[in-house]
Amino acid sequence: MNWRPRLVALDIDGTLTAVGSNDISPAVKAAITRATEHGAVVVLCTGRSLVGIGAVAPQLPASYALCSNGAVWWDPALDEVTKRVTFDPGPTVKTLQALLPGAVFAVEQTGVGNLSLGEFLPGDLWGVTTRVTFEEMAAVPTSRLVMRWLDHTPAELAFAVRELELPGIEWSVDHTEAWLTAVPPDVSKGSALDELVAQLGIEASDALAIGDGSNDVEMLKWAGLGVAMGQAPAHVQAVADEVAPTVLEDGAAQVLNRFFPG
Repeated sequence: MNWRPRLVALDIDGTLTAVGSNDISPAVKAAITRATEHGAVVVLCTGRSLVGIGAVAPQLPASYALCSNGAVWWDPALDEVTKRVTFDPGPTVKTLQALLPGAVFAVEQTGVGNLSLGEFLPGDLWGVTTRVTFEEMAAVPTSRLVMRWLDHTPAELAFAVRELELPGIEWSVDHTEAWLTAVPPDVSKGSALDELVAQLGIEASDALAIGDGSNDVEMLKWAGLGVAMGQAPAHVQAVADEVAPTVLEDGAAQVLNRFFPG
């Protein structure tokens, strides 16, 4: 196979790290470093906020970071946010409150932390968290809204929202926690990458993307080669071109090593 990706798009949680961890294995770090040495552009594509990548990004030679599922772009070389799109979280919060009693909500304050309505579990949110009222939350446009349905399972959440319509946003549910993420309309990892490669003069057909979650589906479908991690849910694996070993087996490194050998 002579094809070699010019751009490598990498999810973080469940792809480079175990979910909720900031630890990247030496094998994965080495594989990503080799990709850049071969000239590939490495892009971190994550549902995490900008504050949330603070402990991960410095470990890697990434050229760009698309945070909050593509709503916030960060340039590591400039240490600058280069793009940020927002939406009004009020209507979404109101709809979800009615459907999911006991849910707690947080809206991203880019580069700072979150405004929260209700109390999340320890370690759920990055940065400074400020408790607010619904009215205070609804008054602040945000790039990312997250919701945890306390005392419920991911399967219960998936069932509860199976027919849910949330106009004016893009949203996805997590497969490891009862957690929902919402971002502005027409924003996804795939759409953000499509815009980025147009600026870089790279084709989607020259991109490799690796991910494991529902929020990776558009990215995996967009890339010339979309690879799902071995522990990804069936619906994510179904849209991928191939399936890698799991994150615990350094699956991302095994994929990268095929194209960027040592």
